[in-house]
Amino acid sequence: MNSDVHTVVIVDDHLLLSGSLEKLINSFEGFQVLFHASNGRELQLKLKKESKKPSVILLDINMPVMDGFETAEWLTEHHPDIKFLALSMEDDEQTILKMLRKGAKGYLLKDIHPDKLKIALQETVSKGFYHSDKVATTMLHALHNNNKASEESFKENELIFLQLACSEMTYKEIADQMNLSPKTIDGYRQELFNRLHIKNRVGLVIYALKNNLIHI
Repeated sequence: MNSDVHTVVIVDDHLLLSGSLEKLINSFEGFQVLFHASNGRELQLKLKKESKKPSVILLDINMPVMDGFETAEWLTEHHPDIKFLALSMEDDEQTILKMLRKGAKGYLLKDIHPDKLKIALQETVSKGFYHSDKVATTMLHALHNNNKASEESFKENELIFLQLACSEMTYKEIADQMNLSPKTIDGYRQELFNRLHIKNRVGLVIYALKNNLIHI
């Protein structure tokens, strides 16, 4: 297989959908399906046998034996380097947030347009995540529900860190700017991630914009 080709694994118990997705993804330039599995347990077995790890996994939620939530937890714990996108018919906010908190780099609905799917795969490979309008809206709603308590409990250095984290500075550069150790900066980052229920810097930016902590 060409080293420039990004591999995709499909985890879904609907064989017809998996087959259709495989044909579609194989038609995208730079992408090829490595294999598909019908549930999380089968994914575990196949990953052990494969010498090459996939670039992206498309993960269904409702599956027998081992569902998407359980599989997401397992992937985050045992293969944190493998990016995965949730793929589901469910579009309720709680399900979306639950998958994002378990490590999903994005959330796609099964009726997604082929062009959007291609963009989602490309951005997941290049940026490390894909946040659709639906996901962004869901995150904003979730942050809005926690805004007052979060705002009141900010410490001065946490607020400074939050503002700097919304820039293009690396965490090391932020540590230097604040004259703090990288370990302390890591502590601020993890504390904010936990308190605001977000997974990455994108969530921090959305929160800061929503609360007028930064301006663009």
